[in-house]
Amino acid sequence: MRTLFQAGLLMAALATFPAHAATDGTSAVNAESGQGRAEAAGSGLLGLPGPAAKLTTLEGERIDLGAYYGRKPVYLKFWATWCVPCREQMPGFEADYEALGDRMAIIAVNTGFNDKPATVRDFRQKMGLRMPVAVDDGSLAAALNLRVTPQHVVIGRDGRILYVGHLADDKLHQALQAALAEGGSAAGIAAAPGHPQEATYKPGDILPGLTTSITTGQAFPVGGPSRDGKPRAVLFFSPWCESYLATSRPAMAAACRQAREVASSLADQGQAHWLGVASGLWASAKDLADYQANPKTAVPSGLPLTLDADGHLFRAFGVREVPSLAIIDAKGRITRILGPEEITLATAQRTVAQAR
Repeated sequence: MRTLFQAGLLMAALATFPAHAATDGTSAVNAESGQGRAEAAGSGLLGLPGPAAKLTTLEGERIDLGAYYGRKPVYLKFWATWCVPCREQMPGFEADYEALGDRMAIIAVNTGFNDKPATVRDFRQKMGLRMPVAVDDGSLAAALNLRVTPQHVVIGRDGRILYVGHLADDKLHQALQAALAEGGSAAGIAAAPGHPQEATYKPGDILPGLTTSITTGQAFPVGGPSRDGKPRAVLFFSPWCESYLATSRPAMAAACRQAREVASSLADQGQAHWLGVASGLWASAKDLADYQANPKTAVPSGLPLTLDADGHLFRAFGVREVPSLAIIDAKGRITRILGPEEITLATAQRTVAQAR
């Protein structure tokens, strides 16, 4: 049973993410809300076997999700320390763990995106969290089509995905009760394969012929030799970084603003081919178009943008934080990947010049 405090959090969450009124008088989920995005992301997963994934907790304990299937329900909550609704939902999540943790596997899965293990540990200590906490390397998020934070995934006792959502609301708690009510099978079921192992490239590696589509629909070659002998500069960013994190992570927001200004300053100089790669977490094609058109964050024509909806480009470069800047020479070799604190105008100019 949920506490009055949890009910208060639910009301606050509903106020933050409004719904559209349906014609029959019921409430229809706003497709652009967190709940709408999570449900859309999970629609193709419902009824499928949960992924065969292994997690490592902050204490080093190994958790094999596949070992639970057919025996015990699983509740995964993807979250981040910089995520405001994640913070708001955490007391209720801990209460769910205390109430249900003996009957289902409940795991807090930090996305590992712009979060380091030390930051996660500090947050857990401050919040007094007792449930297992693991930091994802991006593979489980890819397997479960992570699009927002928090994103709840409930896997039934039969090992099949029962629910994907964002809010800590009645839908979520009904799914948890439904998972507990299932009979399951002592023999378990075959888990779905985890996300296919993908190659991750680091400085010194030659990129294969990676290609992406920019917002105009044109193809942009990220890897392979440059046809005109110019290097490439790939800025990894999030459209919401400057605005959303201004309060919860001001230093990170400032780094994102500086990286955008650096890229915008250099993109039209013609010394390199620039590309902005937007993370698909909390970002849609509409969000990216709005970002591109916003006078406060407008980018020059020399800086085309692409939405990395499934995160394959972020994973290919091993990027787990924004902003990051990858420099690729004319032969297609990664010469350097700059982190948030390194992206200054002088460093970017020098790194690009060295790659020519």
